[in-house]
Amino acid sequence: MSDLHIRPAGLTDIDTVLRFWCEAVEGTSTSDDHDGVARLISSDPEALLLADRDGRLVGTVIAGFDGWRCSVHRLAVHPDLRRQGIATALMEAAEQRFLALGGRRVDAMALEANERAHHTWASGGYHREDDWRRWVKPLTD
Repeated sequence: MSDLHIRPAGLTDIDTVLRFWCEAVEGTSTSDDHDGVARLISSDPEALLLADRDGRLVGTVIAGFDGWRCSVHRLAVHPDLRRQGIATALMEAAEQRFLALGGRRVDAMALEANERAHHTWASGGYHREDDWRRWVKPLTD
């Protein structure tokens, strides 16, 4: 994918990213707002990776590493451009980041009903861990 450019997001990308997620992401998060994305970029400037093609945002992935765990969120590709290797390229970039930081395993979450995501993760060599469940507690309304 020589025409695909993967780069870390900057603060000037936030509004574009939020609009993109409205089109390309299934499900929402309490952090899907300007302040949430700004905090992510400010605290870890290399975590939010963007895939650009011809100056257009075509994919995203958050490759977060806290020193203990590698976590992937918001792997998204524009609906008109899926099945062209963009998600694969983003995940390769995320995995390279994790390896460089000393990461040992990647965790990815997918909505139970999002079968397309399940296939994407499986085709990338990920497997489902049925022994674990996610526990959450919102800190804000």
